[in-house]
Amino acid sequence: MTKVLVLYYSSYGHIEAMASAVAEGVREAGAHATIKRVPELVPEEVARSSGIKLDQAAPIATVAELPEYDAIIFGTPTRFGNMASQMRNFLDQTGGLWAKGALIGKVGSVFASTATQHGGQETTITSFHTTLLHHGMVIVGVPYSETRQTIMSEITGGSPYGATTIAAGDGSRQPSENELAIARFQGRHVAAIAEKLAAG
Repeated sequence: MTKVLVLYYSSYGHIEAMASAVAEGVREAGAHATIKRVPELVPEEVARSSGIKLDQAAPIATVAELPEYDAIIFGTPTRFGNMASQMRNFLDQTGGLWAKGALIGKVGSVFASTATQHGGQETTITSFHTTLLHHGMVIVGVPYSETRQTIMSEITGGSPYGATTIAAGDGSRQPSENELAIARFQGRHVAAIAEKLAAG
């Protein structure tokens, strides 16, 4: 069975919710989905005073386990148009995997969140791709066969680069059903391509 890791960082629960939807899509495709998160770097006292969600159920991932999967779907909130430092810190520890070529040929995909519609959803994902390319991963996005990314009747995330959600400046907006549907599509799509690559 194709093994897919959904690896995320979430401050306030938006990316955590998206990760669950992505994993649902992976399972719908008949693949095995594992959800894990990267470690929090903010001191606990500061995190609590900032409202950071510390009760997330997903276990903490290790760098050493990444080669065990056929595909990794990464989720991150946006920080000034780039991935969050918690995710960057985790990826910066993968030099040993890079030196061995341990992730070459694995499928990589990214989903994200921002506070506003134009707060860096696309730049976060495309800049994330640079790291995946250095690892030799095969990048998969969300093709336009997922037509929900083109709707104009509501404000929504979602792009050919990956599923996204808009959290609002105060974090009050939760992922919409349209955004979660795109995330599920991404999970199915990645799992299907990973299965084909693993079989070939």
